[in-house]
Amino acid sequence: MAKIKPSKGAPYARILGVGGYRPTRVVPNEVILETIDSSDEWIRSRSGIETRHWANAEETVAAMSVEASGKAIADAGISAAQIGAVIVSTVSHFKQTPAVATEIADKLGTAKAAAFDISAGCAGFGYGLTLAKGMIVEGSAEYVLVIGVERLSDLTDLEDRATAFLFGDGAGAVVVGPSTEPAIGPTVWGSEGDKSETIKQTVPWTDYRDGEVEKFPAITQEGQAVFRWAVFEMAKVAQQALDAAGISADELDVFIPHQANERIIDSMVKTLKLPETVTVARDVRTTGNTSAASIPLAMERLLATGEAKSGDTALVIGFGAGLVYAASVVTLP
Repeated sequence: MAKIKPSKGAPYARILGVGGYRPTRVVPNEVILETIDSSDEWIRSRSGIETRHWANAEETVAAMSVEASGKAIADAGISAAQIGAVIVSTVSHFKQTPAVATEIADKLGTAKAAAFDISAGCAGFGYGLTLAKGMIVEGSAEYVLVIGVERLSDLTDLEDRATAFLFGDGAGAVVVGPSTEPAIGPTVWGSEGDKSETIKQTVPWTDYRDGEVEKFPAITQEGQAVFRWAVFEMAKVAQQALDAAGISADELDVFIPHQANERIIDSMVKTLKLPETVTVARDVRTTGNTSAASIPLAMERLLATGEAKSGDTALVIGFGAGLVYAASVVTLP
């Protein structure tokens, strides 16, 4: 019986570069109030959101991804031709096939990189990061581009008082490459499909196609149920990620949770008993909930503003529709 030659990858993987793209149009709460009965104070107090970005016709999922990816590749100090795989997490690319990752890989000038899309909602970046780490350690790619991108304005019901103010558009990307020391900790991830009705698309595409509904499908959620789950269950997952990495809350430099709601972020900080020295990402205030894009966008902003620095130890956690989640401790690029 023939023996398969073992793979020869790097001993570890790390994030080498990060990039982000936010659409040019900034949408304040006043615009949202044109279609729902609410107030700026109510939106801010419930979510922390002041503004969000909405894409124009030219700012497609692919176009935003290319912009963010170009910055991440430059930040990593490599060329696009060195990228061996492109992973795109999105729920708002409306072509079932081909994967938008293939278009992005081509436009970036990769050398025929492996390319595929994943659908893991707001945990998608964490899922992609875990896959990228595995590829590098296994040896199937030296550098992997992980992109989180959404045009959630296309899936927002502007008459739904519970969700109209939440969602924004944008793209965030990281380059993951080889490392001589651990820089991406073990991933704590999973799903709770019994709670899938709490965040979902209103109806299948076929219902709209067949004329069974007149309204284009949108994302809806049961706000209180999602809030309770995120606050109580995701704090546990975050702690498990810290434990898996052998890191205590006192040793943490940065906390980058999914930017869903500032009240959820505040509650997680309190539950985890994070010291005041830990920098907490609050990109949600001006970017809104961008699902798969929220963690890399928040990471990029913290580094760009100097609130976080290269080499900092960060806890990242994404959670959302599915319900799915993924958390890990990483060293910032």
